[in-house]
Amino acid sequence: MIGSLRGKLVLKSPDNVLIDVNGVGYVVSVPVNMLSDLPAEGNEVSLMIYTHVREESIQLFGFPSEHEKRVFATLLGISGVGPKMALNILSGMPYDDFLAAVQSEDVALLCRVPGLGRKTAQRLILELREKLPSSRGGRDRVFEDALSALVNLGYKKALAQEFLEKSWQKGFRDIESLLRETLKQLTGHAV
Repeated sequence: MIGSLRGKLVLKSPDNVLIDVNGVGYVVSVPVNMLSDLPAEGNEVSLMIYTHVREESIQLFGFPSEHEKRVFATLLGISGVGPKMALNILSGMPYDDFLAAVQSEDVALLCRVPGLGRKTAQRLILELREKLPSSRGGRDRVFEDALSALVNLGYKKALAQEFLEKSWQKGFRDIESLLRETLKQLTGHAV
């Protein structure tokens, strides 16, 4: 299994790149929106690699970080989503926008990805919303634990996150006071 590649970027094309690693050229499929972030041809590049093995072929898919590689692998676990569709999804919108669209259950935004229909977008949201990392990035563990607790109590993740953020901004940092304040706000919101 190839987990990462670092070498000279020999060629960039719309659907893949060619990376020379010690005289061996690897063809790596990458999200289209990532091409502009890659260095110019002839410079060194480093990519995290997902190796997709089938009976008739071995394909390499490259990503700038381990997070994007994990999202790609998670997408492959969805029924009806193969490597081409997963790459198309990650090519269709920036990584953080995709995470936010899934977390906010924005079917319309996901449907803007070419080839992604309404039913598949709904299935993505249903199956991915708890599996994908938060689009907010480096959140304190207390915040993430509180969010998980609220979702387990039956609140929609997007709504719980919105009210948790308000409580966090007010300075509540321990799990008990953060949950107490957020539940107070959520109860007032429902009335």
